[in-house]
Amino acid sequence: MAREKSREEKLFAAAVVRRSFELSGDEMRQGFRFVYEGVLRDLGLADAEVEAYLREHGAEVEVAIGRRGSS
Repeated sequence: MAREKSREEKLFAAAVVRRSFELSGDEMRQGFRFVYEGVLRDLGLADAEVEAYLREHGAEVEVAIGRRGSS
């Protein structure tokens, strides 16, 4: 059985999903809401928590999605 993810890991995963969709542009907006809300529900997080995480850890998320040194 897989180990339970830490709160930090859950926030990071949700932040990567959110930021990836933000960079995809308008054509992905409807799909984003559906997927992102499911991710939040499954991980037990709120959007405000992910936004706060992105403010503090945005650089790490950017690196994870292949945008080294970008904002």
